[in-house]
Amino acid sequence: MTIIEQGAFYTNRYRNMLAEIGISEANINNRITDTWHQLFEGDEHTRIYANAGEDMGYMVDTGNLDVRSEGMSYGMMMAVQLNNKEVFDRIWKWTYTNMYMTEGLHAGYFAWSCNLDGTKRAYGPAPDGEEFFALALFFASHRWGDAEAPFNYGQQARDLLRTCVHNGEAGEGYPMWNPDNKLIKFIPDCEYSDPSYHLPHFYELFALWSYPEDQSFWKEAAQASRAYLKLACHPITGLAPEYAHYDGTPNNDKGYGHFYSDSYRVAANIGLDYEWFRADGWEVEHANKIQTFFSDKQPEDYRRYTVAGEPFDEKSLHPVGLLATNAMASLAADGPYARSSIELFWQTPIRTGDRRYYDNCLYLFALLALSGNYRIFMP
Repeated sequence: MTIIEQGAFYTNRYRNMLAEIGISEANINNRITDTWHQLFEGDEHTRIYANAGEDMGYMVDTGNLDVRSEGMSYGMMMAVQLNNKEVFDRIWKWTYTNMYMTEGLHAGYFAWSCNLDGTKRAYGPAPDGEEFFALALFFASHRWGDAEAPFNYGQQARDLLRTCVHNGEAGEGYPMWNPDNKLIKFIPDCEYSDPSYHLPHFYELFALWSYPEDQSFWKEAAQASRAYLKLACHPITGLAPEYAHYDGTPNNDKGYGHFYSDSYRVAANIGLDYEWFRADGWEVEHANKIQTFFSDKQPEDYRRYTVAGEPFDEKSLHPVGLLATNAMASLAADGPYARSSIELFWQTPIRTGDRRYYDNCLYLFALLALSGNYRIFMP
């Protein structure tokens, strides 16, 4: 496989790892088109998106029958990557209309869960939604240009990031990042983290495009997150817990100190960070370790694991999502399982049934990344 010394941010060259293993451009493009169609336009067995009225739309968590800020921000990132402005604007208008909070402790953030009719099920945010919203909005601004609010994408992104950093400074409220260690929190009013929320490649771009007074914060946050992931990922297995303390040790106070659903995203995030920035050779080591850990396991037998790799009886709820993120780690990996991880992904169809939402979001991101189509859009 081809190894590129500098990241795509510097070269504007993106690896097409599917082509590197011999898949034709036509087959790759057909898979991307078909996957988008099934998720956004397909039948009740595959679709996770729905139009709402004349100009809005939402992503459905099909396992919980709600709309989550995570999924909405994912849908926006998918739409901007694939140049679908109509779907992007529909999702963003639904989000801004129904999820944005204008009062209380979390004013300026987005409610993490709503009913399908737009009524809020929760009045707290989930930071993984906010960070994806911000970068998707920046990319939309750069790709399509800004319009009248709420489609003044760039200002919306900058304002959101300002809230994430400064909320609570003038009174009630909480920032989403700890102001001292620059680490993202699981929720604003707690003091621990979720390793899968750490997106240093996003923060590098926030450091360029946020308000000038916030840019140094985001540069430090990128460095802090890369250092944190080294602490949170097990040195032998590469597995990370769902929740972790600021020193990287698993936070099992509520039973989330093991490798399970949230944790799957860590491998994908590290792969994309390496593809975009090539900032830390440790990411190569990590990708190799996690692919090695899963090399002798079949998707139908994936389980919950301690970070040391000890299996529980409880099987994975999202095996397709897990194999997709392990394949996306190949963007950084140079070990013996980089190719086979991609081949397993390519041979696996999208998931159908009630639990398909999370798996297929991770699936489409992996498909974009491994085909060289998860890109940075510059001003």
